[in-house]
Amino acid sequence: MDSTLNVILIGILEGLTEFLPISSTGHLIIASSLLSLNGVEVKAFLVVIQLGAILAVCWHQKQIIYQTLKELPKKKSDSFAVKIFAAFVPTACVGLVFHDLVKTFLFSPISVSLALILGGVLIITVENRNQNSQDTGLENITIFQAIKIGFFQSIAIFPGVSRSGATIIGGLTLGLSRKTATLFSFLLAIPTMFAATVFDLAKTPELLTTESLPALSIGFSVAFITALLTVKLLISFVSRHSFKPFGYYRIVFGVAILLTWATGLIDWQPL
Repeated sequence: MDSTLNVILIGILEGLTEFLPISSTGHLIIASSLLSLNGVEVKAFLVVIQLGAILAVCWHQKQIIYQTLKELPKKKSDSFAVKIFAAFVPTACVGLVFHDLVKTFLFSPISVSLALILGGVLIITVENRNQNSQDTGLENITIFQAIKIGFFQSIAIFPGVSRSGATIIGGLTLGLSRKTATLFSFLLAIPTMFAATVFDLAKTPELLTTESLPALSIGFSVAFITALLTVKLLISFVSRHSFKPFGYYRIVFGVAILLTWATGLIDWQPL
């Protein structure tokens, strides 16, 4: 990263979009194209700052995480930790199979815009049907519901879909309340994002150099602070409102990208 301002902007964008149902990867691809940031160094930077967002949700949900780990030896197969793991497995399997293919061919603003639009339509459609959901609480999610949500999350391997959006919509279609679906999405993000980050860094360890440490540190810290604030605000928002505004935003944003591409106003480049 050649500019501290770019590092801060990308860090804010990662923290702001990672847990909203609007696709952080999609926004980072578009922002990188606008700022003319590309190459393996940039990809490594984007991977590392995800750790800041992961740490933010760990801190925000530390009480639930502590209680989950504490009850694991007692409840074993019926523990919440097992349900999170069950939801994680489908994503891990799909990710291992399609990771390289997606990274090679689908990391472009145009494919992202199409995914944003389709995802926005789906969010609005699901919310229009989601009028009578009840807040059953995290503890009442069954292992079969968790696995189903995991399959929804696996769709988010395609840039622009949104990991949080896929899991939240999956939860809503299974009858969970907005708050419960959102909290489950946060907790499922921890093993999912951590595994994805470690996997990506393991493939390019040579990019983590002492020269890149200042930019990585700044981006990591900015992403952590922004993500922590975003998580708190999102929980408060979904307690009183639907996800429709995010659906409309996705559609408008996706259409705007397509229009600028079709008219040649912006020369969109892949990451």
